[in-house]
Amino acid sequence: MKNFEHSFRVRYAETDQMGVVYHGNYAQYFELGRTEWLRSLNITYKKMEENGIMLPVISLACNFKKSALYDDVLTVKTSLKKTPTVKIEFNYEITNQNNELICTGNTVLAFIDMKKNRPTRCPNYILELL
Repeated sequence: MKNFEHSFRVRYAETDQMGVVYHGNYAQYFELGRTEWLRSLNITYKKMEENGIMLPVISLACNFKKSALYDDVLTVKTSLKKTPTVKIEFNYEITNQNNELICTGNTVLAFIDMKKNRPTRCPNYILELL
């Protein structure tokens, strides 16, 4: 399964008064990694929604190892844990520019049929790209 890395710089607005990244921002960093991972396969949330599929997060975990600071260049490494079914699960590692581990994480998302508002299997066009 494909792994993907995406780098970005910590913005001032993402930090507290001490210049440390606020813990709530890590969910957004995971989303950035996940959406760019999907985009690397030519899949976007917009395309999924146009095809009647939503992908809400149903579980999120983050284990902090070291503080990320203002102006750090972070890299989020995103990997698919297993072949998706009605759920898709991602693992993450975020490192800084010195390759120091900042945190690890995991998200689980569910494929939802927008018309029925019910869980559905992963679309075949996604499975084929994996």
